[in-house]
Amino acid sequence: MDRAIIISNGRCGSTLLSDLIHEEPETCSAQEFFMSVAPWNRSTDVITGPAYWDVLSGPKAELSILFRLGLPPKEIRYPASGRFAGDLPNLPRILAITLAKLTDDPDALFDRLAPRVRAFPTQSVGAHHQAFLDVLAELTGKKRWVERSGGSSQVTTSLLANYPSAKIVYLTRDWGATAKSMSKHSSFQLVQLRVEALGRFGIDPFIASPGDDLPEGMQAYLPGNLTADALRERGDDLKRFMALCAFMSSQAEQALEDHPPAQLHRIAYEDVVADPAGRLTELGSFLGFADPAGWAASVADRVRRPEPVAVPA
Repeated sequence: MDRAIIISNGRCGSTLLSDLIHEEPETCSAQEFFMSVAPWNRSTDVITGPAYWDVLSGPKAELSILFRLGLPPKEIRYPASGRFAGDLPNLPRILAITLAKLTDDPDALFDRLAPRVRAFPTQSVGAHHQAFLDVLAELTGKKRWVERSGGSSQVTTSLLANYPSAKIVYLTRDWGATAKSMSKHSSFQLVQLRVEALGRFGIDPFIASPGDDLPEGMQAYLPGNLTADALRERGDDLKRFMALCAFMSSQAEQALEDHPPAQLHRIAYEDVVADPAGRLTELGSFLGFADPAGWAASVADRVRRPEPVAVPA
């Protein structure tokens, strides 16, 4: 099984890249898997297959909150006809995007995965993740998987440690454009809130309890108290998201310097926009596609030049 991971801050053309990779017939483009289980992917726990499936088949707390607020990210692809459509706050985390991006019937794929994953041996969380992606590629008839999660730069260290043989693609974009896009995206508004709270107070509001002794104003950001308006207001200050870009990029760059992967391909979104066929051909060659130039030519017209972004000083 060939394995590759795209690391990025998110809001940098990464979803587009995953969608284009999905068109390569031998590749399973696994979207938003690692961040759907974050921060669990940092864990060194050793657990059973059934215990691992219990987490994969359970909801992700942050996504449940966004559903409650009526602000689900647009990347959600779970169908309105799906089994869990009437109870989206409890939607299993792997159904929201990862499986729904691969098939028109994600519930059926979910059901096929269940017995296979429950049968996994007792092993580390990282080993479970790799085994899951291997099985996902197998069940979808692919020879490789390429995982891509927006914001995975935060967990670069654990990704490099757990998957030393995986090919690594590091996707970047101008911070100004990235920050502007983040500021309008509910998932990144939530990420920014948590990162800022941890930096200022050493407290993650999503772990704190209402009865805890919290700094003034923090109660409003507890999961049960957070409102849609309070979350949207995070996006009014672009500097918050410039700082988030700086933090996330530094995490990735330091990890890549400290633990250089055996196979690394750096790619900038601006370069893809300027020369889609050329840059995508290079990417396809790195990933081992059978016909990288043919794949690139078939999808290059889906790359669009974005509007320029003005960033405050």
